[in-house]
Amino acid sequence: MVTERSITSRLFNGLNLALLIVMMLLCLLPVWYTLSISLSDKASAAAGQVFLWPKGFTWGSYATIMKDDQFFQSFWISIQRVVYGAVIAFFVILLMAYPLSKSSKEFKPRNIIMWLLVFAMLFNGGLVPWYLTMQSLGMINNIWGLVLGGGLPVFNVILVMNYLRNMPKEMEESAMIDGAGPWRILFSVCLPLSVPVLATIMVFTIVYHWNEFFQALVLMNKAEHYPLQSYIRQVAVVIDPTKMDEETVKRMSDLSNQTLNSAKIFISMLPLLVIYPFLQKYFVKGITLGSVKG
Repeated sequence: MVTERSITSRLFNGLNLALLIVMMLLCLLPVWYTLSISLSDKASAAAGQVFLWPKGFTWGSYATIMKDDQFFQSFWISIQRVVYGAVIAFFVILLMAYPLSKSSKEFKPRNIIMWLLVFAMLFNGGLVPWYLTMQSLGMINNIWGLVLGGGLPVFNVILVMNYLRNMPKEMEESAMIDGAGPWRILFSVCLPLSVPVLATIMVFTIVYHWNEFFQALVLMNKAEHYPLQSYIRQVAVVIDPTKMDEETVKRMSDLSNQTLNSAKIFISMLPLLVIYPFLQKYFVKGITLGSVKG
């Protein structure tokens, strides 16, 4: 039955819509401002004359960052790092969180392992022992040092573990009655119902591997092994004027640190801005798949 909405109800919905639009614009404004700065010339950016639209439009900042093969190689390394890191983290977290979601009666070492995980999350051995360990494992100057260098994301394990613990035990019991073993229960029962939390940790993992730059500066001895973030930092921060030709010096004279840093930031965030809407779709679907119907 369709009923006519009252004036108060329509006013409330209108205010909600206006508030959401304002919040959306506030979220988009920093991104747009960064893009405008990156496309402006040196003088306008330094004078603070750029706000919503570029002034003295120029692609100089992007040309400085992108005008060599090293940019595309670093981009490809970052893609590899994200793919490998996300796949490995997905299976490691899932396989570790599932037994830890059981009680200590069902999985006896549970409490000991949990204490070790929490201790490892709160304390670490420091940068030098970490580097020596990575060196002894042969992870210097290769992609696996970047993929595995962050270790096990304990916080994500705890998120998935708590999600699995809240699942109705009756579903696992029904699967066991039908003859399913632990592996079948994990991948046929728990995995489909864990889409929301697994999508969340995938976002965390992708963002981490894409934005992280410090590990490459420590583990990689050559610039050609740098991922995108480390490469952009090197171009924007570590510039050796003795290695510039005449054309590069002229191009750099048209830039400022503000425009160059804005271009760096925008390039860094662009892939995540493109990917996130697709992952957001799985959040919504996962909530539906994870619901238990009575």
